[in-house]
Amino acid sequence: MATSIDAASPLNLAARVGELVQIPSVNPLQAGPISGPGGEGDLARAVADRAEALGATVTLDSVLSSSETGDRPNVYAHFQGPPGAPTLVVDAHLDTVSIEHMTDDPFDGRIADDRVYGRGSVDTKASFAVVLAVLEAMQAEGEPLGVDLWLVGTIAEEVGGLIGAGAFRRWVRKSGLEIDRLIVAEPTMCAPVHGHRGAIGLEITVNGKAAHSSQPELGANAISAAGRIIAALDAEHERITAAGGSTPVGPGTLSVTEIGGGRARNIIPDCCTVYAGRRTAPGEDVTEVFNDLAALIKEAAMPLEAITELAYGAGSPAFYQEPDSGFIKELCELAGTVPEAATYGSNALSYGGLAKETVLFGPGSIDQAHQAVEWVDIDQLDQAAKVYRTLLRG
Repeated sequence: MATSIDAASPLNLAARVGELVQIPSVNPLQAGPISGPGGEGDLARAVADRAEALGATVTLDSVLSSSETGDRPNVYAHFQGPPGAPTLVVDAHLDTVSIEHMTDDPFDGRIADDRVYGRGSVDTKASFAVVLAVLEAMQAEGEPLGVDLWLVGTIAEEVGGLIGAGAFRRWVRKSGLEIDRLIVAEPTMCAPVHGHRGAIGLEITVNGKAAHSSQPELGANAISAAGRIIAALDAEHERITAAGGSTPVGPGTLSVTEIGGGRARNIIPDCCTVYAGRRTAPGEDVTEVFNDLAALIKEAAMPLEAITELAYGAGSPAFYQEPDSGFIKELCELAGTVPEAATYGSNALSYGGLAKETVLFGPGSIDQAHQAVEWVDIDQLDQAAKVYRTLLRG
């Protein structure tokens, strides 16, 4: 571990991560008795205040608001670079997943065993802390920026349909901002991730007919029809995975994750709902995939009616960029890593065509995210800080 005592030293980086962990920002859709109503507002304002103190021009873009969670804004912090400098955007999501299953204190942000602990420490408050600490160190040493930097915080990445990323995309288009390089901050062990699957959410409603359970022939069992649908979807998953993929991202997948139905134990169920998630591989057309699945579901449910609708909008094509692109090669050289593909999704699904080059990059391992105990290794913070310092020099 380095012994530097500047603002971007390992110990200071750890302390900065811990400070952000201590600001709860649980996604309201996963909030519970321990977290309270959740919301990203407090963290958004803390990031905005820190950025302003370092000289940024900050915009708080109110994306969602309610009486329970208060304002849920995106943060766009602009650090002006020299004329003609390339534009670098670093996007990290503000929300975290639930804390209700955690066996560790979710918000203590403690430093122990060369790690920082707490919800969001690795996913993804570490990237906010690293970028801000590097900026602070550069300013303290009189080192100017060599890029035009935007530090962006987006809401609702974990669940909710990437609403924050969609709002940022619209803001970029409206403002006319041209982005050369876009980093989507995720825990990648400082390896640039150049691709991951897209996603389609399927909300399926099966309509049957109620009857007394002693006379099932007078009804139409919606749960039985849903069972046929699930079997058909499982078979479709086997088919698409057996076909393999044409890129390092691999083939698409299909999983049934929710089912609900039945009114009473002595009533033939007249309705059943199913949720299925289809992960799309690079090159797959989301509209074509949806239409094919809707047809498969309709046939499996017969003679009952099954209605298939999209959840979370129209679906997202996969994110993919060739691993030998210039930005990815540069990050590999700086971090001493190799390009990788990911199994999870990210805000990159909303950013297709928004920048000349897009990549996922950040400290820590995705294996620690969403766990009952979450942490980030301090060595990873140090490695990411060194990479960012070189990037921000331009």
